[in-house]
Amino acid sequence: MKVESRAASHTSVSALRADRTGTSLIGRVLLHAVLIIGAIIMIGPFIWMVLSSLKQFSQVFLIPPKWIPDPWEWGNYKRSWEALPFGRAYVNSFYIALVSVTIKLITCSMAAYAFAKIRFPLREPIFVLFLATMMVPHQVTIIPLYLMMKGLGWLDTHLALIVPASLLDAFGVFLLRQFIKSIPDELEEASIVDGANRWTIYSRIIIPLIRPALAALAIFTFLGMWNSFFGPLIFLNSPDQFTVPLLLNLFRGMYITDWTLMMAGSAIAVIPVLFVYILGQRYIIEGVTLTGIKG
Repeated sequence: MKVESRAASHTSVSALRADRTGTSLIGRVLLHAVLIIGAIIMIGPFIWMVLSSLKQFSQVFLIPPKWIPDPWEWGNYKRSWEALPFGRAYVNSFYIALVSVTIKLITCSMAAYAFAKIRFPLREPIFVLFLATMMVPHQVTIIPLYLMMKGLGWLDTHLALIVPASLLDAFGVFLLRQFIKSIPDELEEASIVDGANRWTIYSRIIIPLIRPALAALAIFTFLGMWNSFFGPLIFLNSPDQFTVPLLLNLFRGMYITDWTLMMAGSAIAVIPVLFVYILGQRYIIEGVTLTGIKG
């Protein structure tokens, strides 16, 4: 009887494990199917852009759509590059993005360290008020910001794009603050006992420990500044000051738009974005994940 009971128990356990394995397999298959469908939907517009950049103008909006170019117009990329001063626009975009990244990493890390580790009156209410600025749309503040830039004489200069974006970034401060709060207070206390001041702690202890979060913020900032269109459209007037997104808008005419050249220019413009994201995706995941360890 005991042998039969054990055999029955073993059979039931095996059946239960088989059911769980089957259910888990079905779940994984469904999950991967949903992810694949989502990936196709997300990458569809990018594929359409690249293929449209290789078509003749008359083939772009055919009904039904013709996905494969016939013939392949590789010359669209050369014509697009030569039609507008893309070289100058690339330099402008890189300059604005790199300077903004550098300044923002300094200002956001210093503010984040203060909010995370330094006790001062009304620290938490001030931080909450600072975060509340994230809920204010940029379009609401653009008129007073425009008047400020006009008063400073910064219209039609890159300073109008760099300074406001670099000196006030609630998201960057929040991201770094959450990361810094995960650093044990004992490290700071031991440094103070050894005679270190706030600047020494910030520069020699905090900064090396938050490199993943700094890398993530740098990538977010670079991508945001490179793709920015609204700000340059408002503040810049001279073509030699234009960024890449603003220059692409010149392909759009009053009565007709050369979509093949615009798509070729867009494909050229997206190359640095893809390069930066592919190199830095590990830091983005690591930085964003670790910011939630302690809050």
